[in-house]
Amino acid sequence: MPTFNENPHEHGEQEPVDTSFGYEPTDIKVAGILVFIVSLGMFVAVTGLVCYGIGHVLNAYMNHEDGPNSKWTKTVEIRELGNLPSNPEMQNKVYQIARTFPSPRVQLDDGNFDVSVLHAREDILLDNYTWIDQSKGTVRIPIEQAMQIVAQKGLPVAPATEGPQLMTGDSKPVVTMPLTDGFARTSYEQELAAEKQAKE
Repeated sequence: MPTFNENPHEHGEQEPVDTSFGYEPTDIKVAGILVFIVSLGMFVAVTGLVCYGIGHVLNAYMNHEDGPNSKWTKTVEIRELGNLPSNPEMQNKVYQIARTFPSPRVQLDDGNFDVSVLHAREDILLDNYTWIDQSKGTVRIPIEQAMQIVAQKGLPVAPATEGPQLMTGDSKPVVTMPLTDGFARTSYEQELAAEKQAKE
């Protein structure tokens, strides 16, 4: 026959709770919270000191490796430049600082713009009259006109020489006629020309 224990604690029964506090006093451990906050503050402080020390050591090492400052390594105080979009004077100052940076500088467009400018300058020489030597009256004529003159009069005959002109190290002429003038439009310029034709 089953027996019953008279002790209520053995059956998991809870003791009466004192409700006079207005909250559960066993859930709040102020000492543990204070220990956590103090530990966290000490950890942040120690981490900050370690980072400051590492930065100081790295700066000292880089200053030692770089040597004394020169006009190329001078430090610029950026904070004094202020609000650049609304301050033309500061924009000019930034421009002057950028101009002191030595070349060659980084090309942001893979050199396409520089090549297109070069070809535009070559087009000016090919399509217009330009001076070669103004004191001697030597003029460069447009290539289309030069081609017409060559077609009408033929190529000028070079004076006879004793033998063919040889390149250094050659015993006989290798190239008997020019293969190319080395000029070719880049894909960037071809795309620009195609866009221009499409608009027209």
